[in-house]
Amino acid sequence: MVQGVLVIAELLNKGLRKISSEAVCEGRRLASELGEQLSAVVMGNQLGDVAPELGKYGADRVLVADDANLASFQAEAQANIICDLIDKHEPRIVLFGATSQGKELAARVAARKQVGAAMECTGFAIEDGRLVATRPVYGGRVIAKVDIHGTPQIATIRGNVAKLVEDARAGEVMAVEAAIGTLKVELLEEQVEVSSKVELTEADYVVAGGRGVGGENFGVLEELASLLGGAVGASRNAVDAGWRPQSDQVGQTGKVVSPKLYIACGISGAMQHVAGMSTSDTIVAINNDPDALIFKVADYCIVDDLFAVVPAIIKEIGTQKG
Repeated sequence: MVQGVLVIAELLNKGLRKISSEAVCEGRRLASELGEQLSAVVMGNQLGDVAPELGKYGADRVLVADDANLASFQAEAQANIICDLIDKHEPRIVLFGATSQGKELAARVAARKQVGAAMECTGFAIEDGRLVATRPVYGGRVIAKVDIHGTPQIATIRGNVAKLVEDARAGEVMAVEAAIGTLKVELLEEQVEVSSKVELTEADYVVAGGRGVGGENFGVLEELASLLGGAVGASRNAVDAGWRPQSDQVGQTGKVVSPKLYIACGISGAMQHVAGMSTSDTIVAINNDPDALIFKVADYCIVDDLFAVVPAIIKEIGTQKG
C-alpha cells in the first residue's frame, strides 16, 4: 500500500546538513496533511548519534544504513539502497535536499523507478492527495506549479525555503540492510579539499556584494565575512560580470540564504535577489543611492559609500575583539 513521506538525509562532516533538517520539517508538514507517517533515511559509516536528531524535527522513524562501504559518498551505492527501501516501504513522496549530491541521487532514483522528478523546489502543497511542487524555470523568470507523474513522487527542496521547526516525534531508529548491490564504478581514491570557508547556505552571517562593489574590490567584503565567521555572497550582476563564481550567487536563480545577519553591499535590490535573502533575521543594506530598492526590505539602511562604511565596521569589530 502506497503511503507516507520518505526524506533522504545528507551528512556533512559526520553531522546532518542543515538542508536535511529543513527537508524533514517540510516532510513532517506534508505527512501530517496526508495523515501518514514520515520516515527519514540516513546512510554512512559509524553514524553515531546522527539519527535521533531527525526525530526532533518530526521523523516518526529513522532508517539507518550503516556500512563501511558507505564511508565515502558513492551515488550508485546510495541510489541502490534508496530504491531497495522504496520497494519495501512504498512511500507516496520522496524528498531530497537540492544539493549536488541530492540532485544526483534524485535523478538516478527517478530514472530507475521510471517516475518524474521536480528539482530545486521552493514550495509544496497537497492537492487531491498528490504532491504539487513550485519551482523557478526559465532562469527564474517564471515560477511554475508542477504535478509530478508516477509513484513515488520525487522532488528536491532548496535550502532555506523551509523553516526549522521542532516537532519531536518517536524518531524510532531502525537499522536497515545496506543493499549496495553490484556496482559498476569502483572508488579507487578520494581526495578531499579541506576548506576553512563556511558554506554559503549554512552560514549564520553573509556579506554580499553587487554591481556597486566592482570587479577587484571584494577583498574588503571577504575580510568582514571572515571576522564574522561567515560567508561571502553576490548578486547576479556580480556573477554575470565574472567577479564572483556562480556558487556565490544569492537569489531566485542562485542560492537561498537565511542567516542571522545579511549585509548587502552595493546591491540594488532586484526582486530576483531579494527572493533569495528576504527571510534573513536581520538585513543591513549599504548603498550610496537613497532610492535603491534594497532599502525597502532592509532593517537598517546606510546611505553612504560602502568603501567607507565596511572598513569602519571592520575596524570596530577588531576593536571590540581586542
